[in-house]
Order: sequence, then structure tokens, then C-alpha cells
Amino acid sequence: MSANPNQSFDDFNKQASSNFNSFLAIVVVLSVVSIAGSVAIVYLVYRCVKKNGLPAVNINTNASFAPYTVVPDSQIRDATVERFLKEIAGEKPIRFTAQQLAGFTNNYSARLGAGGFGTVYKGMLPNGLTVAVKRLHVGGHGDGWSTSQEQFMAEVGSVGRIHHINLVRLFGFCFDADVRALVYEYMDNGALDAYLFDRSRAVPVATRRAIAVGVARGLRYLHEECQHKIVHYDIKPGNVLLDGGLTPKVADFGLARLASRGDTHVSVSGMRGTPGYAAPEMWMQASVTEKCDVYSFGVLLFEIVRRRRNLDDGGAPGSQQQWFPMLAWSNH
Repeated sequence: MSANPNQSFDDFNKQASSNFNSFLAIVVVLSVVSIAGSVAIVYLVYRCVKKNGLPAVNINTNASFAPYTVVPDSQIRDATVERFLKEIAGEKPIRFTAQQLAGFTNNYSARLGAGGFGTVYKGMLPNGLTVAVKRLHVGGHGDGWSTSQEQFMAEVGSVGRIHHINLVRLFGFCFDADVRALVYEYMDNGALDAYLFDRSRAVPVATRRAIAVGVARGLRYLHEECQHKIVHYDIKPGNVLLDGGLTPKVADFGLARLASRGDTHVSVSGMRGTPGYAAPEMWMQASVTEKCDVYSFGVLLFEIVRRRRNLDDGGAPGSQQQWFPMLAWSNH
């Protein structure tokens, strides 16, 4: 006896309906999971942005500084000073935006001093760390612009890769379209010349000796101990800073040059250094060695010992009676 065709058709419909219902249930479950996952991702992104803020974007795409990441204020604020210093030790300097530096310095309101390459302002990072922000002079896009960029590259390329107790520490920099700036550790007692030549202040012989030895150690590190030999080219009391404990730190690497350990001499173009401190070979614009820094250090030693400026009249060493090395030689 043959099977009832109507019964077979009903069974098929029931099976198809059951399969469709199962498929529909799977689609609904997957849709709910997908929506829940999307909501969770959006929530996590919201929490991250709320905590750290939007990432800072720097429109300058200069290839030399592309690997340096801008750090948001919130990330600095959440780190203690000790942890902040520990984390950047041995790392590349931090890249800041022009807006961040304006905030750190209260729109550059506290001026500490000025030099040939820029003006220094007192500032404070969001975590409470006091810093010195050196804003380089930038004028137009001619020689002034290229000179400013050369000094900037010299400082970041030299002191930005080294750490020593007798070298000023570079925390970060800004390289925006209109702002070239360097962020250094703040030195409570300022430049050595202002401290040393203030006759109202007692500077014991032991203190002067410690300062001289500290500067010598910093130079030895630059010349002999870091990966690349670094010639400073402008050693003078104005470029030696003193921290709260009177530890001296060599600063202002705007003229510095990196050299290979195998290079016995370095070619220089144009006059480098400061009259009265620069070695004679610097004036001849010949190939020089790191000994030009040693010569400048020798002049600095005279000043530390006697607490007298090298050139009282501030001029070039044309008058040998006022030029300190010749005066010392004559007395000898």
C-alpha cells in the first residue's frame, strides 16, 4: 500500500518551518550579540577619551621628528614627578605642541633670561614638575629661519640622546610651524656667571672646586664616554647652570657637533664660540678637535678661581692686560 502523499507533504512543511524558525533564532541571537559588542566598544572608547583626552595632532610632518609621539597633558598629570623622570630616562625626548607649551608657561609670562639663540621662560608640567622652556628666535624663512633650525637640530641631536649628572637634561621639544622650543630641567640657582660674580654672595673655595670638577666631568663624558664624541664649542660660565644643590650642568648645545670616535679633527664653517673663551684655532676656522672645549674650560677655571670675569670690558681679547689668560701668565 502506497504512502499518503498529503501526509508526506505536511511532514515536509513542518520540517521546513522548524528549520526556518531555528535559522531565524540564530540570526536574532547574532544580531543581539553584535549590537551588544558595538555598544561595549563605543563605551570603552568613550571611557578612554574621557580619561586621556583626544590624541594631540601635529600638522608638521617633518620626517626627522615623525617618530616622536606627542604626549597628552592628562598622561603627564597622572604620573608622579619621580615616575615621569624614570620613564623618560634613556628614552627619546617628548614632543610637545605649541598649545601645550603656551599652557605650561602661562603664555610665556615668566622670563628667566635671553641669549643669542632664544629666550628662556619658566614653566610647569601638569604633574607639577618645574621646567625651563627655551623658545628659539624664528624670523621669516630666510637665513634667520635656517639658523634657528640648525641650532634646534644641534641641541636635540646632542643633549637629547645623553644623560649625565653634569649635563642639563632635555625633557622635550616643540617643532611646529611657528614655534621652535626646547623643554629643559629647571635649575634653581641659574647660570654660573650670575652666581659666581655676585660679590655679595660668599662662594667658598670648596664650592668652587666642586663646580670646576663637575664641569670637567661633564666635558669628559661628552668627549670620551658617550656613544658619539660631542664637541660643545661654547663653554663659558653663562652656559653652566647650577641646580638647588649647586651641582653644575653644562647647557646650551646650540653650537654642538657630533663626531665619530675615529675622527681626530672636525671641520667647522664660520666662527663658533664666544670671544675670550674660544680657542685660537676657532678664529682661524681650521679643523679643530675637542681640545677647543678644554681651552675654554681653562679660561673658565681662571674665572672660578679668581671670581673675576675673563673680559671686564666685555670686548675681544685685544688688550692683553685685561685678557685673563695673559694676566695670569704675566703674574706667573
